[in-house]
Amino acid sequence: MNGETTANQSHTINDFLPRAGNGPLSGQIVVDFSRVLAGPYSTMMLADLGATVIKVEGPGGDDTRNWSPPVRDEDATYYLSINRNKFDIVLDFSDADDLAVAQKLAARADIVVENFKPGGLKKFGLDYDSVKDANAEVIYASVTGFGAHNPLPGYDLLVQAMSGFMSVTGSPDGSPYRAGVAVFDVITGLHTTIGIMAAIQHKNLTGEGQLVETNLMSSAMSGLANQSGAYAAAGVTPTRMGNAHPSLYPYQPMATKDGELIVAAANDGQFAALAMALGRPDWAEDVRFAKAKTRNAHRDELEPELLEALQAHTAQEWFEKLTAVGLPCAPINSISQGVERARDLGLEPIVETGQGERIIPTIRNPIRLAKSEVSYDLAPPELGADSDQVRAWIDSL
Repeated sequence: MNGETTANQSHTINDFLPRAGNGPLSGQIVVDFSRVLAGPYSTMMLADLGATVIKVEGPGGDDTRNWSPPVRDEDATYYLSINRNKFDIVLDFSDADDLAVAQKLAARADIVVENFKPGGLKKFGLDYDSVKDANAEVIYASVTGFGAHNPLPGYDLLVQAMSGFMSVTGSPDGSPYRAGVAVFDVITGLHTTIGIMAAIQHKNLTGEGQLVETNLMSSAMSGLANQSGAYAAAGVTPTRMGNAHPSLYPYQPMATKDGELIVAAANDGQFAALAMALGRPDWAEDVRFAKAKTRNAHRDELEPELLEALQAHTAQEWFEKLTAVGLPCAPINSISQGVERARDLGLEPIVETGQGERIIPTIRNPIRLAKSEVSYDLAPPELGADSDQVRAWIDSL
């Protein structure tokens, strides 16, 4: 790896940019030219698993540093949520000396990640071909909005609209809605991480680096799963159904005595158990309702009876009763309630990152490995916090 000591090199990167722990990606050096969400989410995943990630920012910093409210002290929580475990250097690509540092970083990296507009780094000598000339074994991950040859701006909201996602989100008689989170940025970040991990294994087997390309539109096509698959396999264009499911019933929020509860009967056995729990075992014998296909076709007849039965108890009472007999159901929580519920379940969703005076609570990495560490040693960095150390490492090479 590029971070290892050689005969001509008396120092390793850990002498300048130390990471605690020994994660499965320890020793991998990642130079991160990305900003906003998809790229930084991917590099945070790599950093959590032990990689040494150097985040390169322009003088104004990552856009998300200024996306507020909400804030913690003076830091935008958007930025804090996706940038832990990284070192940070400020480089102005219009300055020849700073650009030279950026090029040296790319030349020493095991992995480079960028999400500039297609071709945006070529003029700086930081595109894949230029970096590969100086670093033949590099794994270079390029994230775009609509593919490497399409210059459309890569904003998640545009992709939610153009992919068809918004057309299946919202009430049937209302307007299309976006998701409450930049869902395709996050999915693309995960796809980028998967691509990088595959490229690492390819490099382990062959010694070859390679270009890894992801884009939000392709991730949307994949992430739409059964919805895009319906069009691909059967020429069916799905439409908005609000919170209802196109193939399963009941599988949606339903009104109880005091509020809504998610009721999910995903198969005929669960529906029969639900019918029994609601005091209507006859539903499971009714030819209209007993089987999923006919139940779905007759949902308009079943729904009034379901709603009438659910009026007997509150949402919490039904949650306790249905859960006790193994039936899938859930309250509709706020984010704070959801986090606290995860805490009650023993999932420890919040973890403190950093040391000393800068300790930032963040959401725990969802991956748990039986024999490898997931690290939280570095808080999301302040702008340029590690510039001197990064430059010192480059100067030592």
